Amino acid sequence: MAVPTQFAYRTSKEIGAVDAAPVYQPLPGFERVTVVDASIGHVITALPAQNVFELGFSPLGSFIITWQRPSKDEKGDAVKNLKVWSVLEGQTSGPEEDEHNVVGRFVQKSQTSWNLQYTYDERYCARVVTNEVQLYESGDLCNVWNKLRVEGVADFAVSPGKNHSIAVFVPERKGQPAAVKVYNVPNFSTPVSQKNFFKGDKVQLKWNKEGTELIVLAQTEVDKSGKSYYGETTLYLLSVNGGFDSRIDLDKDGPIHDVTWSPNSKEFGVVYGYMPAKTTLFDIRARATYNFPLGPRNTIIFSPHGRFVLVAGFGNLAGQMDIYDLEKNYQKICTIEASNASVCEWSPDGKHILTATTSPRLRVDNGVRIWHVGGGLMYNQDLQELYHVIWRPQSPKTHPLDDPFHPVPNPHASALAYLGTVKTPSKPAGAYRPPGARGQVTPLAFKREDEGGAAYVSNGSLSLGIGVNGFGKPRKREIPGAELAPEEGTANTTGGIAEGDDQLSKAALKNKKKREAKKAKDAAEKAAGLAPAPDGLPSAATPSPSRSPERRDRKGHERNRSRGQADPRPQSKQGQRDQRRSREQQHNKPPPAPKTNGVSPAQAPTEPPPDLTVTSPGGAGTAQDKKVRALLKKLRAIDDLKMRRAGGEKLEGTQIKKMDTEDDVRKELESLGWHD
Repeated sequence: MAVPTQFAYRTSKEIGAVDAAPVYQPLPGFERVTVVDASIGHVITALPAQNVFELGFSPLGSFIITWQRPSKDEKGDAVKNLKVWSVLEGQTSGPEEDEHNVVGRFVQKSQTSWNLQYTYDERYCARVVTNEVQLYESGDLCNVWNKLRVEGVADFAVSPGKNHSIAVFVPERKGQPAAVKVYNVPNFSTPVSQKNFFKGDKVQLKWNKEGTELIVLAQTEVDKSGKSYYGETTLYLLSVNGGFDSRIDLDKDGPIHDVTWSPNSKEFGVVYGYMPAKTTLFDIRARATYNFPLGPRNTIIFSPHGRFVLVAGFGNLAGQMDIYDLEKNYQKICTIEASNASVCEWSPDGKHILTATTSPRLRVDNGVRIWHVGGGLMYNQDLQELYHVIWRPQSPKTHPLDDPFHPVPNPHASALAYLGTVKTPSKPAGAYRPPGARGQVTPLAFKREDEGGAAYVSNGSLSLGIGVNGFGKPRKREIPGAELAPEEGTANTTGGIAEGDDQLSKAALKNKKKREAKKAKDAAEKAAGLAPAPDGLPSAATPSPSRSPERRDRKGHERNRSRGQADPRPQSKQGQRDQRRSREQQHNKPPPAPKTNGVSPAQAPTEPPPDLTVTSPGGAGTAQDKKVRALLKKLRAIDDLKMRRAGGEKLEGTQIKKMDTEDDVRKELESLGWHD
């Protein structure tokens, strides 16, 4: 019988281990915080540690590292909360009898990067302190074996390969660029490889399995270009021997969601770009070799044997997982729906995938599910407040990969019971569409790029997008209630219906026509008022100066009332009125002007009008006038302060000082020639 794969979990009430495919049975004797041989369930030892928040194993399983919450003893000294335990009893260096298998103790205040980092053979381990990385021999953690002194070091990573190497990261400081340096152990005099770059507040250091290549994922806290709320990400590739270092150029704008090495150490995958994201495979010289279809994805994981690759979208995405077979020309095998999954891992045999929903990200529907690489659900277990779940580390050599599809394994009874409770939707679910848009073709503005829509283009600001990706036309600055100005390049001079009028209601269109007619009428009246009057007739725009304004207005109102209406008086009275008006005009007609040198005044040459310049009171004047106005303004302010003080108001010190300058202001005005 093949060695079964196993996974362990931790909830709020218990810790357990389960034999996975093909038996799917819980392992007995694993109900306490103890060190257990997971293959047979035999208890090796128990750790007398309380309030443990973090726990980890060394690469070969010889040591256990625990982290407890920082605290102080009775003397006020910090308690050594990071402890390294030997799994096999007898290897001791602890003075306490109840902690007989403790190998080393340290004070570790931060929970971030709390664990020690071991070399692949557990010969050395390392931890970072201020401005240096300390190395220890795994059997002696009381004495520092060697030190790597680097000013401002913030993070480091030990290579997993046979060549013992350490990569350290120094962030930007005082205008100097950030740097990633690679050293060989124990030669710490000069780095064997180095990369300097800006835009690096923090990094993720990812070694390949052989420890020959290093990927640096640099990230800034703030994106100065304004394209993203979450900072800017950049990707670099370094070779340990110093023969190659380069920035990885990505052909889609947006953040880098995930980057993972293949187990063969010769290629890696990157998920990047605005949604729908792009997933690309690169070789060890940063050359793109294959592009997967676009989709809402943010995770890429290779199977332990390197045959399959999983491209998924978790977090705020739907939880779909696409499985591809790299040995069969990147053929897509299936798509698995794993909604609300917060954990996803390949099994050591490379045939199964574990997904889990954990707390505190989601406190309902917590549980573990195991899927076959072909897409079927094999196992389901619901748990109360699941905090952590992980496969038991096993070498891929223990599970040689045969044909995973023949024969297809039978699912466990728990999987069948779960599938029986899942309701199949009666009709395919999709995005909500209002009744008026149903049965129509979806506009490209509402489609993702992988569905045939337009590609997302960032406009360099953190505001809502405009144009195609912003669902409509760019916004304009408009005044509420004001008439809309015509767009550039368009004009309605024909008097017909302008472009867009067909979308207005009848009432709005009628009001628009009224406004346009009123504008045309006002413009015509204005032009008529500015035109010269005919000979012998007074201009309509220039009333007679002999009449008072009241009589002129009253006469105008009478004309307005009679315009378009019949005179109600008899025609005999109308004739008498016309004759009387004619006699008055003849009597008031001025005598003809005498001729000068045989030339009438109408024929005399007109003199040019005098050149007059009108200056408004607030307009530009001489420098002296401006100074006089400023001093008068100051006098008015002083008089106002006097009135306020006379009224009982308490003035400030600066206001009283201003009042004391009244005499100086008046003297200055007199010197400028101004008098009251």
